[in-house]
Order: sequence, then C-alpha cells, then structure tokens
Amino acid sequence: MVNSNQDLESYFLNLVRLGACPGASHQDDDDREGCPTELNTFNSSGGFMVVSNDKLSVQYTTVNLHGHDVGVVQANLPAPVKRLVYYFEMTVKNAGAKGQVSIGFTTDAFKKKRQPGWEANSYGYHGDDGLLYRGHGRGDPFGPTYTTGDTVGCGINYASQEIFFTKNGSEVGKTPKDVKDPLYPTVAVHSQNEEVTVNFGKEPFIFDLKRFEALERMKQQSVIEEVSLPENISYSIVRSYLVHYGYEDTLRAFDTVHNTSDMRTDASNENGITKHDDIYQLRQRRALREIIRSGNIDAAFEKLETWHPKITEDTCTIGYFLLHCQKFIELTKVRKLKDAVDYARLKLVKYFGLPAYEDLVKDCLALLAYEEPDNTSLGYLLKDSQRDIVADTVNAHILSLNPSLKDSQSCLYSNLERLIRQLTACCLVRRHSNGGQGEAFNLPRLLNTSK
Repeated sequence: MVNSNQDLESYFLNLVRLGACPGASHQDDDDREGCPTELNTFNSSGGFMVVSNDKLSVQYTTVNLHGHDVGVVQANLPAPVKRLVYYFEMTVKNAGAKGQVSIGFTTDAFKKKRQPGWEANSYGYHGDDGLLYRGHGRGDPFGPTYTTGDTVGCGINYASQEIFFTKNGSEVGKTPKDVKDPLYPTVAVHSQNEEVTVNFGKEPFIFDLKRFEALERMKQQSVIEEVSLPENISYSIVRSYLVHYGYEDTLRAFDTVHNTSDMRTDASNENGITKHDDIYQLRQRRALREIIRSGNIDAAFEKLETWHPKITEDTCTIGYFLLHCQKFIELTKVRKLKDAVDYARLKLVKYFGLPAYEDLVKDCLALLAYEEPDNTSLGYLLKDSQRDIVADTVNAHILSLNPSLKDSQSCLYSNLERLIRQLTACCLVRRHSNGGQGEAFNLPRLLNTSK
C-alpha cells in the first residue's frame, strides 16, 4: 500500500476550499481579465485632435505641418491576452483632407506623435495607401485603401501568434506577432477633419468574430484528430473513470454495449492495471457513494466500520473528518440545531487543534448563526457538490488501501482525469512560453467545438 494520507488530505481539503471560493480557477481568472472599453485621453497626442465625451471618437482639428503631427490615441487598457482572439474595430466617419487614418497595436512606450507601425514594437494598417507598417517607416503592400464609411478592424490571434486586419467584415491579411509586451489598441488621424469612431465590443462587430474563432478552433481540432492513438484507448480511458468512482451499474452497461471481454482485458493492461486490480472493492465503493450522496452519514460510518475498520481506526484522517463535518451539515440542513450542537461538542471539537482542519470546522459551526445559510458565503457546504467531495474522499481512501496500488496519485484521479490535468498543464506551459498569452484548456468548450 502506498502511504498517501498527506496527498489525500491536501487534495480534498483544496477541493472543499475551491467550493468556498468558486472563482479560484484558470478559466475564471481569464474571464476576469480587463478589456479595453474606451480611449485613453490622458496618454495621447492631444494637441492635434479632440476626443469625444464618450471617449470613443477622435477628430483631427488642425492642419498638419510635419510628419510627426499625428493625432494618436491608445485604448485605456492593453488587449487581454488569456484568450484565443482579441479584436476591435474603427469606422471612418470622415477621411478628411488626406485620409491618413490608421489602426493597429502599440506598446505603452510608443511615441504618441507617430503613426502606429512607424516605431519599433508597433503595427499599423494605413488607410491612405493600404500599406502595413511593422516597426519602421517603410510600409509593405498589404490590402486595399479605406476611406469615409469604411470599417476596419484589428485583432490578435494568440493561437497562431499573428496580428490580423479586416475591412468591412472581410479579413484583409495577417502578420506575425513578434512583440511579447502588452499591446494597446491604437488609432490615429493625421489630416484636417479626419474623424474615426472606435468599437471595443460594446456594439456588434461588422466582422464575424465568433465564426473566426470557431474556424480557428476547428483548425486546432483537425491537428489533434490527425494524432494516431492506440486502438480501444478511448474505451479504456472511459472505463477507468467508471471503475475509479465505483459506478458499477454504468460500468456493467458500458461493457455490455461493447460486448468485448477481450477488449476489456487489453484496455486494462494498457492502463498498467490487471483485470483483478481495476475492480478493487468496486461494489463496496459504489454502495458507500450512494449512501453518502443520499445524506445518510450514520449508515456510511456503519459500513466503513464493517468493511474497512482500518479507515475508522484513525479518526484524524481526511475521510473520517469530512464525514463528521457532513453529519453536522446534514443536521443543520433539516434545522435540527440542538442535535447539531451536541454532535459538534462530541465529534468536531477534537479537530480544533489541527490547523489543516480548523478553518473548515469553523465554517461548519458558523452555519448555526444564520436562519438561511444557503444564501450566505457558507452556502457551498449545503450543496450536493459537498456530498460528492466527501464521497470522493472516502472512495480515494479505500483505493489507497489497495495492495496493488502503484503510486499515490492513482487513488486520487482516474486515468481520464489525469489525462485532462496533463492537457491543462500542457496548455498552460504553452501559454507561458508565449509570454502568458493564449487560452487555457477548457473541456466544455472543447466538447462544444467538437459538436
């Protein structure tokens, strides 16, 4: 048997704490990333232009006498980076005297009296000549010119690490993104009466951004589908999940549908386990899961004492502790508050001296202070997901007793979950190698893309 008590304790306590702080995930962090909403009037070449009160329109009000008399303004925030694509648009309300409007991206250090693309670490698509400028004053042939009434857009494809531009809803072209610093959406006007309006996403874009993102994800999916996998690997991965969590009935139906006992043996061997090992205490684990998920904690204690006395010998294990907490929670759910208090005095008081458990005990006891605890920050304790965590903990504890267990992680995760964790880690490593840019692995999004 692998000594995995410390792994069990830290892993499942963290799961409980994630329930208390539902925002603690990569995806939620990504969703909270700030996005540009308006133009930054405090960091612009204000002497040559006027920004409207809503900070979404710019007009060149003077006569340009020099090449550096440019009216440049950046967005109030840099483009968010923890996503697949960022995009914004600019509509030319008036091309003015020379039509020298432009759109692009610049860094915070960009000189505000130069067109985007004319300085290092900047990109600009210019309306008067249709050229693309990338870090110097010499443009490259790129796309059509644009003028009054046209809407042009500029985006960053973090998957391909490219800057792309659009005109009136159609993609014009793209260029490699070789700047790792934060990039600010930037627009510029350069001759009298030129006026442009910016859309950072408050209004629908002319360009079909959702379709662009979907096509990009389909490209990624096609690359994944070209990878050759061993025969029956998907069967073995799904089956390992059902076995790990004790879903006996579903497992039996799953095997019946496939009706291939030889495949099952091969699949088990592919995962480094034998046919005998992979069903360790399956029926007992299934029964305990059903009992705990029904809220009958007393019955769970009785079954554990009969089937697995080793687990009940040490009352300070994570499984035993969470069962006591859940018993207290079940009493508060049905408002048997006196019984809950008595139970806490009898069973929970011993955990106050244990730093790892003390904060959760305090959260449980705090349920007594509210008439409607469901509507408080402690409401996570009353959800069915809390029962699931307790059931998973007991299940993992039983698996840790398996004499054939090969490593401590095997009792914590099924092969399917280990694969998903690896995919997540790989995506995060790839994002780190791109300067923290790009989206993290998201299984629901991947499944929707496959559909």
